[in-house]
Amino acid sequence: MAIIPASPPSCSVPNDVLREGLPLIHGTNVSRSFPGKEVTVAVRGLSFGIEEGRITAIIGESGSGKSTMLKLIYGLLEPDDGEVRYRGWRVPGPREKLIPGHDAMRMVSQGFDDLNTYANVWDNVASQLPNTDLEAKFKNTERILSQLRITHLKKQRIADLSGGEKQRVAIARALVNEPEVLLLDEPFNQVDASFRETLQADIRNIVADTGLTVVLVSHDPAEVLSMADELIVLRNGHLVAMGKPAELYNHPPNAYASKLLAKSNVLKAEEAALLGVKGATAIAVHPEWLVLHADPNGAFEVLAVRFKGFYEELSIGNDSLQVNVISPTLGRYPVGCKVGLSVSTYQPLSESD
Repeated sequence: MAIIPASPPSCSVPNDVLREGLPLIHGTNVSRSFPGKEVTVAVRGLSFGIEEGRITAIIGESGSGKSTMLKLIYGLLEPDDGEVRYRGWRVPGPREKLIPGHDAMRMVSQGFDDLNTYANVWDNVASQLPNTDLEAKFKNTERILSQLRITHLKKQRIADLSGGEKQRVAIARALVNEPEVLLLDEPFNQVDASFRETLQADIRNIVADTGLTVVLVSHDPAEVLSMADELIVLRNGHLVAMGKPAELYNHPPNAYASKLLAKSNVLKAEEAALLGVKGATAIAVHPEWLVLHADPNGAFEVLAVRFKGFYEELSIGNDSLQVNVISPTLGRYPVGCKVGLSVSTYQPLSESD
């Protein structure tokens, strides 16, 4: 089987020049640190663009600066250096506004702090609208409850709802005033897996119907790969990748992005050579890009088998190399089985870490 290197990514790290014309939200060399016994640098030198009417996900490991970036976009924090602009105008920081936060944006935090725990769902949402036009207030509240599929909960207290139901109420409360931008901090943390896709679909439908711009933070790329139009990948406060989910998944520009997005096997030159890939400094090989075949004299052995439903994830290795491989055939390669291993495609990297 021929080994095919993946073509180079069409978008690497656009820290210098964004596409022609300013995006809806753009940041230039944005940095923010927090004082303490030691100064903690949350984000450093971020330059980014967020397009209107799209869903952009900011992803990265814990402590990578995701939530700080979201607060800088909203104006809850002020950058130490650089600036964030919305429609070309600088986003004012908390020292410039009595109530921090950009007027065209709404933010839903992880803790549902804005919800009135002992009021019902209807009152929590309707309270965001003025009483100057009661008919419009009723109509808009009904509309957003219907869009987020929580009309049946309107008489229930927030205290009696599940985490996923509270999340929907918090989003409805944020959207009832029809903001131009919705900011979501880990929106699926308290949503059961069975309801996550439904909530994602509802948000996408609202974006399609209204032109809403959504910026969300997630530590789990699996949550956003199918939902987001654009990804911003952070590592230790630095922007390390930016682009469309499919592009970054199939052509990760660095080892960090490949591991985060695809749980990829990142191999050094000598390890890659064991699989027949020579001449590369380092490569990323996704588990589904490795091909197994039973071979009593094979150089590798099945070390572990993890059942994943309709497929298995196998740990394959020997004294020199260990990799994770996807097997679509359940039970075909038991622990201890000798196998041969080859690469169907890979992504060259400049370095392994």
